[in-house]
Amino acid sequence: MTKGRATANEGVLECPEFDLQMTIDSGQTFHWTAQQGGYSGCIGDTPVFLRQTGNVLYYRGIDPVLLKSYFSFDHDLEAIRESCRRHPISYSAALACRGLRIMRQPHWECIATFILSPMKQVSHIRQMSLALRTSYGSEIAINTPRPFPNPAVIANSTEPELRRCGLGFRAKNLLATAKLVATGEFNPEKLATMNTMNARMELCSLPGIGRKVANCILLFAYERLDVVPVDVWIARILGSFRSRKSGLLQLEQYGEKLLGPYAGYVQQFLFHTARTGKLELPGTSPRSNSTRASLPRVAKLRTIKNRKGLAVSA
Repeated sequence: MTKGRATANEGVLECPEFDLQMTIDSGQTFHWTAQQGGYSGCIGDTPVFLRQTGNVLYYRGIDPVLLKSYFSFDHDLEAIRESCRRHPISYSAALACRGLRIMRQPHWECIATFILSPMKQVSHIRQMSLALRTSYGSEIAINTPRPFPNPAVIANSTEPELRRCGLGFRAKNLLATAKLVATGEFNPEKLATMNTMNARMELCSLPGIGRKVANCILLFAYERLDVVPVDVWIARILGSFRSRKSGLLQLEQYGEKLLGPYAGYVQQFLFHTARTGKLELPGTSPRSNSTRASLPRVAKLRTIKNRKGLAVSA
C-alpha cells in the first residue's frame, strides 16, 4: 500500500468474518497468486492486490463496493452455520471454516475454468487457468495474473494451440463452448434470470459440462447457495453418512436435503476440511481423509458424452 490518504480504489475494509486465504484456496477460483504478503489477481478485467491482517483487509486497484460483492460480504455466515447445527459433522466443518465465503465470480470466467476441472486437482486447474491467462489475456499490470481471456479470443484459437496450455481433451470442450458464447448462441448472463433447474439444463447443453460442473458454476458464479456439486470428495463424504450405496444424483439430492437451505455453503466447508485433512468421518480419521482414503457405499464417477458428443464428467 502506498503511504498517504487512500483513494477510492485503495484503502482498508473491516472484515470481522472473512478469511482471504481460506476463501481463495478453497477450490472456487484458480488464479490468485501470493505476493508481497498478500495476493494479486483480477476481478473481471481489473488487477487487484489484497492483503489481510487480522480483521482488516487492505485493497488496491478496485472499488470497495465491487470487492465486497465479489467476496459476498453480505452473506450471513452465522445464519449459514446455524442452518447445519443439527448435523454435528457439518457444523464442526462450518466452525472450522469461519471466514470462508462463497464468491460471486464473473460468469464466463467461472464457466470456462470449471470446463477445465474434470479429473483434475485444484493445483492442476490453477496451472491451466494461469497458462490461458498468460497466453491469451491482456497484460494490464506488471507482476499480476492477467484477466481471463474473453470468449472471442479463445474462439479464434485452435485446439492444438489450447492444448499447449496443458488442457488435454478439455481444449476441444473449451474451444467449442467459447465459440457458442462468442457468436451469441449461448448467453451466460441469461442464466441469472432462470430458475436453478432450467439454468442447470442450459449449462449441461454446453460442451464439457455435466451435472457436477454445472452445479459448481451455479454455486460459484450464480449464487445458487442450495446446490451441491458432487465430486469425488463430496461423494465420499456424503456416502459415509448413508448405510447404502448411492449414485451421484441420489447423493446430490440427499446432500441438498441433509445440509439444508445453504447446502452449497455447507458442502464447501466439508470439501475444504476434507482436502486439508481436518475432517473426521464415521469410521475414519483426519489422516486417512487427507490421503483420499476409500470410503464405503459410494458409486464410481463416470465419464459420459453430452448431446454434442464431447466428454464430460457425470
